[in-house]
Amino acid sequence: MGAIIRPSSDLRNHYSEISKECHENRTPVIITVHGRGDTAIMGVQDYYQMKSELELLRTLAEAEDDVANGRIEPVQNTFDDIRKSLLERNHV
Repeated sequence: MGAIIRPSSDLRNHYSEISKECHENRTPVIITVHGRGDTAIMGVQDYYQMKSELELLRTLAEAEDDVANGRIEPVQNTFDDIRKSLLERNHV
């Protein structure tokens, strides 16, 4: 589903309609100033979801880079490190 494009005056004059569109239809709205895209508006739920997905993609890209550059260890070492860290936290 594409974005809806609206002039900046609609943000002031029709905010509730724009908000409803963002939340109910989960459609982003692009606000224009002098005919050019200026701001993107989306529901907060969609914002947080997008932010989480970007964080996951960054983590996966870092992991791929680690593998490509030989920065890997056996998985058992990772589990051992996690176990050790958890045990240290419980004893503090």
